[in-house]
Amino acid sequence: MVKRNLFAGATALTIAFSAAATAETATMDYQDIFNLEYATGAQLAPDGKSVVYERRSMDIMTDSTRSNIWSVTLDGAKHTPVLSGKASYRMPRFSPDGTRMAYVSAVEGKTQIYVRWLDSGQTARVTDLQMAPSSLSWSPDSRHIAFSMFVPGKQTSLFTLPPKPKGATWAGNAKVIDSVTYRRDGSGYVPTGFSHVFVVPADGGTPRQVTSGDFHHRGSIGWLADNKTIVLSANRSEDWEYETDSEIYAVDTLTGDYRALTDRKGPDAAPIVSKDGSKIAYLGFDDTLMSSQNANLYVMNADGSSKRSLTDDLDRGVSGIEWSLDGRGIYYSYDDHGKTLVAYASTAGSSRIITNQVGGTSLGRPYTSGDFTVAGDSRIVFTQNRTDRPADLAVVDRIGRVTPLTSLNEDVFAHKKMAAISEITFKSSHDGRDLQFWIATPPDFDPSKKYPLLLEIHGGPHSAYGPTFSAEVQMYAAKGYVVVYGNPRGSTSYGAEFANLIHHNYPSEDYNDLIDAVDQVVAKGYIDEDQLYVTGGSGGGVLTAWIVGNTDRFRAAVVAKPVINWASFSLTADGAPYFTKYWFPDMPWNIPDHYWKRSPLSLVGNVSTPTMLLTGEVDYRTPMSETEQYYQALKLRKIDTAMVRIPGASHGIYAKPSNLVQKIGNILAWFDKYKGAE
Repeated sequence: MVKRNLFAGATALTIAFSAAATAETATMDYQDIFNLEYATGAQLAPDGKSVVYERRSMDIMTDSTRSNIWSVTLDGAKHTPVLSGKASYRMPRFSPDGTRMAYVSAVEGKTQIYVRWLDSGQTARVTDLQMAPSSLSWSPDSRHIAFSMFVPGKQTSLFTLPPKPKGATWAGNAKVIDSVTYRRDGSGYVPTGFSHVFVVPADGGTPRQVTSGDFHHRGSIGWLADNKTIVLSANRSEDWEYETDSEIYAVDTLTGDYRALTDRKGPDAAPIVSKDGSKIAYLGFDDTLMSSQNANLYVMNADGSSKRSLTDDLDRGVSGIEWSLDGRGIYYSYDDHGKTLVAYASTAGSSRIITNQVGGTSLGRPYTSGDFTVAGDSRIVFTQNRTDRPADLAVVDRIGRVTPLTSLNEDVFAHKKMAAISEITFKSSHDGRDLQFWIATPPDFDPSKKYPLLLEIHGGPHSAYGPTFSAEVQMYAAKGYVVVYGNPRGSTSYGAEFANLIHHNYPSEDYNDLIDAVDQVVAKGYIDEDQLYVTGGSGGGVLTAWIVGNTDRFRAAVVAKPVINWASFSLTADGAPYFTKYWFPDMPWNIPDHYWKRSPLSLVGNVSTPTMLLTGEVDYRTPMSETEQYYQALKLRKIDTAMVRIPGASHGIYAKPSNLVQKIGNILAWFDKYKGAE
């Protein structure tokens, strides 16, 4: 959608709120979050001269993210809407014959698959589904579309109530849960049923289910050249609820017969079929039970023969694979030293880096992110990373020349002064390892003055921050804080050995790395050493609580969506089979001391720092019970504390723009409360 229409129909109060950012406001402010836009999901158009993409914007009226489909030429000269309005339009996919574009939308109520004829612009709804479709994939002859969809099953029942009297009002039937994972963050309690793959005629008709069994079939779907065989990844083992093992399967859409193309201990996923249907690229690794494991890029023949890895020497986790248009190689992305790169590997074995400027699709915190698509002639279109803007589209050619294609946020930020981001590298005081962090300085920063310092810690713990846009970091800096953030041991993008330094050992010396980063910035001379603050979410919440349990150096802390007690977390989080298997050497009842000594709750008796807790009320990744334990413990110790519960928020608090605003605002209010306090 076009952002200037964002406030159409808003109440007077909302208009006043949005108008608060006047020409006198020179820095980022809260209302800017409701105006953010970013590009993602680009797809090369059949003309080869343009791409369509999802233009995502914040909708202040519905408190959500809206996605419209826009087109931009590869020289950036023509930028026009394709499907735009109040409804969201997502997942554009062009037919192989170049005549149509499929997409999904809930413009008529429930999410359905639509097809748009490119010559006439006419659109037809081709499904009448009760559940939302995903993973659209055209058959090579452009006659069918495969997609994945959840199929509800019969709810388990152990007892039936006797008939109730006429007119009686009873509480309802009990809900019986018998699955291992019974709730998932972001979607709530898991309904009975499984995700399956369907095929529907591209001209419309009745979808036909082609996968079977009590197993989930999700993720990318490919077609072989015969127009009847699809390729997908699924975990069809007897212990699928307890295992992460998955294989690549070829499934006959006419008979439903399965043929396994891979067979090893470890996940194989994301199959992509080459244009001629002769080869399949995919991601996978041999499971070693380490908490951080890098996915490699593999290629095999369409019948499953001649499997080989193209990235054995990379020591980075590969994602986002796409075949070159000539079928001679595969483009892929990976994170390296806090940046997201796109590289190319030929099937013959050679490789080269295309760009290291990918990012910008993680709006809240400065995580690595981004995506790309192949544009032909050795070019790719990608989401371009900047520290002061969310993702725009850009194209890079064979010699590395980058041409920006969009400029989605200039109306918001061109007249504002943004935080400057600079890199610092230093040696760990614990073992001399190289560490990489970044410093965000306030607009109009003057190194001769003294500033409060805010340490921001990433989650994961196996993830990575980088020099990329972050609404949270920019807001902290706009309010006068110098922000330091980066990648302590355990972070990805530095190799498996560095990431696994915290294997069965978390939190541990990552604490030292974070304190070293603070010391490095303090040593620069522009920090008020009596005004140090710390916050972090998820794994960063764990480390924030660990920090205040080990030092009273910080004036105030905000522990966001944390794990406080590893034993209770491992039995209430939505990934219990994974956490107990990969993050710990045994179950909590067998090694309670191991779980306890890594739990921040074990150090609560040391805490003297004013510490606020902040968590989404429907967070099932780090459940609210973790926050409540720490809050109650701090209260019993009479430590200054408060518990902020973000309404309707899951682990991804940023999913609703108002919740992202509330998160930032409450953190800053807590720190401001203790500024200058003795």
